[in-house]
Amino acid sequence: MIVVDAHHHLWTADYPWLAAPALAPIRRDYTMADLRPHLAAAGVKRTVLVEAGRCHAAETSRFLALAAVTPEIAGVVGWAALADPDLRAMLTRHRAGPGGDCLVGVRDQLQAGPDDLLDRPAIRAGLAGVAAAGLVNELVVRAAQLPAVARAAAGLPEARFVLDHLGKPSISAGVDRWRRLIEPVAACPNVVAKLSGLVTEAGPGWTRAVLSPYVKAALEMFGPDRLMFGSDWPVCEVVATYEEVVAVLSEILGGRPAAVFGGTAARVYRLENC
Repeated sequence: MIVVDAHHHLWTADYPWLAAPALAPIRRDYTMADLRPHLAAAGVKRTVLVEAGRCHAAETSRFLALAAVTPEIAGVVGWAALADPDLRAMLTRHRAGPGGDCLVGVRDQLQAGPDDLLDRPAIRAGLAGVAAAGLVNELVVRAAQLPAVARAAAGLPEARFVLDHLGKPSISAGVDRWRRLIEPVAACPNVVAKLSGLVTEAGPGWTRAVLSPYVKAALEMFGPDRLMFGSDWPVCEVVATYEEVVAVLSEILGGRPAAVFGGTAARVYRLENC
């Protein structure tokens, strides 16, 4: 089995969002040289590099060029503004540039918008455009936005959606509230979810017991063929190491299910292109 980390980032210390005081522990440059020892320690062979909140096309171009010369990076989820009328042309330009074949998905920073953002015609048109380009629609949203995710997925059955961080549940609010919100999403067969970011949502003092109900509920609702492991490194380093994230998921799941730890990502992102 080839283990795939379906969600990690790289960035430089000058990213504006890193200025938040709570993020001081990760306010530095993170490169592939920093990541490689963690991959080796955890037995991870391939990765998916996800946009890191720069919200600029130049970041995607840089990540694609890096993927072209980095064996570990099997695919890139780049940033694009879904409401941009030039979206399709931008995707065409990215694909024509260095590493363009490694573009596997598009992610906008939807979590910063209102709860009904995915219901808006311009956003729906962007989601449809990404799908028409043969790419994954990657969704980073808040739990309150999950009803709109379900409506968008049902309204665009031809699209492939990947839900980051299980929809960012509010751990303090309890698993039942989150489950009510995500069940309609899980009912859409074109949505895959990532077991990622949970240690960060739980915060300092997270434990396996705290995370386990969310992981097990996701496994019940989505099944292993619609779940994928993601480290969310280096965001996770605010509260946990890369190795701790891998270990706690493996413990909760009773091992490393082949689908969750590689097979789902390879299929959904079509990683054979890289």
